[in-house]
Amino acid sequence: MKLTWLGHSGFRMEIGDQVLLIDPWLTGNPVFPEGARDAAIKGATAIVLSHGHGDHAGDALGLSKDLDVPIIGIYDLMSYWEDTEGANVIGFNKGGTVTLGSVSLTMVAAVHSSSMRVDGKLTYAGAEAGYMIEAGGRTVYFSGDTDVTADMGVWNDLHSPEMGILCAGGHFTMDMKRASYAAKTFFNFKTVVPCHYKTFPLLEQSADAMKAALPGVDVVEMDVMVPREF
Repeated sequence: MKLTWLGHSGFRMEIGDQVLLIDPWLTGNPVFPEGARDAAIKGATAIVLSHGHGDHAGDALGLSKDLDVPIIGIYDLMSYWEDTEGANVIGFNKGGTVTLGSVSLTMVAAVHSSSMRVDGKLTYAGAEAGYMIEAGGRTVYFSGDTDVTADMGVWNDLHSPEMGILCAGGHFTMDMKRASYAAKTFFNFKTVVPCHYKTFPLLEQSADAMKAALPGVDVVEMDVMVPREF
């Protein structure tokens, strides 16, 4: 699997026979490099969304139309975009699984919120979620935006993810301490990649606390637009 951090919570994941753009916020992302858009989206086969906030979903419609690929996410938001924008979507819900070629995505719960601006007004955008992404017998947990939840133990029993991509910036989501607690209490990760940090001064700027809290786990601080094989 090849993973490229797009900054904030956005990732390009090349897994199995798919190239997934996960929460790809490019426009207005202060840490996404100017001129990197083409490299970030080249060959993408689907867009995967955790929820409707602009720092996750703001580019989804445009990218879907430009690339002619589906947006995958919570049924309510996908249905709304299908009705109002004619968007190419695959909507499902928590506990459900969608298969794309050799890759399966199971939607799991998150504890956050989900809304977007429509004509200047804050509008319901369906529920927030995370994903278990599986291909070739390997599973990655993408947390989306969430706090710690005891349900994580159930997901580990069901999916046994070897890698966690965890929000860890604090203020809006788990911070490094809470994300580390989730990792060591509910999962048996070999690798953890923190995200939703460094973007703004309000968020945590380093994963040092996570590295200290998770001895024996490979905590990888990725650089934006620098691919890494896992």
